[in-house]
Amino acid sequence: MRGNMEKKEFVCIGCPLGCNVTVEAEGKEIKNITGNTCPRGADYVTKELTDPRRIVTSLVRVSGGELPVVSVKTASDIPKDKIMDCMGILKKIELSAPVRMGDVVAENVCGTGVNVIATRTCDLKAAES
Repeated sequence: MRGNMEKKEFVCIGCPLGCNVTVEAEGKEIKNITGNTCPRGADYVTKELTDPRRIVTSLVRVSGGELPVVSVKTASDIPKDKIMDCMGILKKIELSAPVRMGDVVAENVCGTGVNVIATRTCDLKAAES
C-alpha cells in the first residue's frame, strides 16, 4: 500500500524542448520522474520541488538621471519565498545618476548572498540651456 503519493506535472524550462514532466513524490521525497527527454528535466523538477528559486527583475528610481528609473536584476536566482521581500527593498531604493550597467544596487539582498545589479546605464541628465 502506498503512502501519500502525489503526482505533479511541470513544463520544464531547462531547454527549448519544454517537456511535460510528471513527478511522483511522497512529501519532498521524489519517487519517479517521467516525460523528460534530457537530464535537465529531472534536475529542473527536483530543484522546483525541493528549493524553488527565481531571478528577480525590476526597476529602481534614479535621481538626476536622463531616465527616471533603471532596470535591475538579481545576479543569480534567489529562493522563491524571498521575492516579495526583495521587491520591498528595491521599492525603497533611489539611486543617484550616473548609474553604470553592472553596478551593485543592493548587496546580499534578503540575506541570500546574491547582489542586485543594474542592467542598464543611466547617465546624468543633460543641462538645459
